[in-house]
Amino acid sequence: MDIIQMDINLIDEDTDQPRYQFDEQSLQELITSISELGLLSPIKVRKTDNGRYKIIYGNRRYKACIALGKPTIPCIVSTMTNEMDIYLEQIAENLTREGFSPIEEAEAFHKLLNNEKFSSSVKFLASKLSKPESYIKNKCELLKFSSAVKKRIVSGTAIRKDMLTEDQLLPLKDLPMELRDPLALIFARDEMPVSDVKKIAKLFKDPDISASTKEKLLFKNGPALLETWSIRQNNKAERAKPAQPAEPKKKAAPSQAEQQSGQQPMQQLVQGQEQQQVGVLDNLPNQTALLAADAASADIAAVSVSTAQPPAANGSAATAPAPVTGVVTGATAEAEADVDGMPPVLAQLQQLMMTLEAAGAPPLAKALESMETEARDTFLQDVDKLIVHLQHQLMEWNQLKE
Repeated sequence: MDIIQMDINLIDEDTDQPRYQFDEQSLQELITSISELGLLSPIKVRKTDNGRYKIIYGNRRYKACIALGKPTIPCIVSTMTNEMDIYLEQIAENLTREGFSPIEEAEAFHKLLNNEKFSSSVKFLASKLSKPESYIKNKCELLKFSSAVKKRIVSGTAIRKDMLTEDQLLPLKDLPMELRDPLALIFARDEMPVSDVKKIAKLFKDPDISASTKEKLLFKNGPALLETWSIRQNNKAERAKPAQPAEPKKKAAPSQAEQQSGQQPMQQLVQGQEQQQVGVLDNLPNQTALLAADAASADIAAVSVSTAQPPAANGSAATAPAPVTGVVTGATAEAEADVDGMPPVLAQLQQLMMTLEAAGAPPLAKALESMETEARDTFLQDVDKLIVHLQHQLMEWNQLKE
């Protein structure tokens, strides 16, 4: 392979070559190196029909020599004429050079695969370039992204602020564009590691998450998206755990002494409830006497739980109404009839429940309408006291239950 010094003015750049991005700082460094050490590697050219030469590779070295004003440049003249072979050689040479970007590679592969002039295949390119087929396919996936993302793609694996590596982008390749590009820009801004990118990509590929929810997630930053993924994974793990059947608690049968000790306070509680309820109603003002002359007085007299005979409104002895069976006594007797065979504590509770039901508010609506204002107010105040008392008892029962 002969190297000749060729007039630099006879050489033209190849505008169709795979590499077109040149970092200005890197080019300045090359200019400095050539000015101090000379050009160490020749460029390669091919002859064109008009008697001139076109660069196959070495475009940056050619630019540096032009900048230095060199009249000649060392060249290797290729005899290749096949466009496919020339283009493959350009790709292979640039793959070994610094600064050949992943997007330039991707566009070169795409051109060979889709341009009618080449009509190549992934398998053919892989064999010619000594690369796995997945390497070529992955590079082509980068072309799915928008120009705003493409311009941030750099070579290598180092994570840099506002830049993206191929490894950061590939987990997003199967997402729709409206999710893929915003996520890529989030990862560039927040310098997200590849391992975290893969987790977040799985979050957005989850079919159980609605499209509207995914759009809202795009307002989060990278770390917040990672936290969302972590929470969802934990929730899935919890749901996947088999349900553990609760073991029924076995209670030992209470001894006779325990039954007696449990029965005594319950009896006291029931008796206290009975006395308090009867006492509250007994202490109500003499509503029966106040309304004795009124037809509605019969309603109140019929439901009164007091066995005492209140004095008549005119001060004379009133005829006692037909005796009414005591509500509390009747309730207790009814409960006792149903508790045979029950544990003592349960029997006492049953008695109390019957007592409360029997002591319910009587149908006084019509009778209240005919009461004098002062008498009605006094009566309602006593009802309020009864309600407060019952609420207090209810709170105690809730505490007992807990």
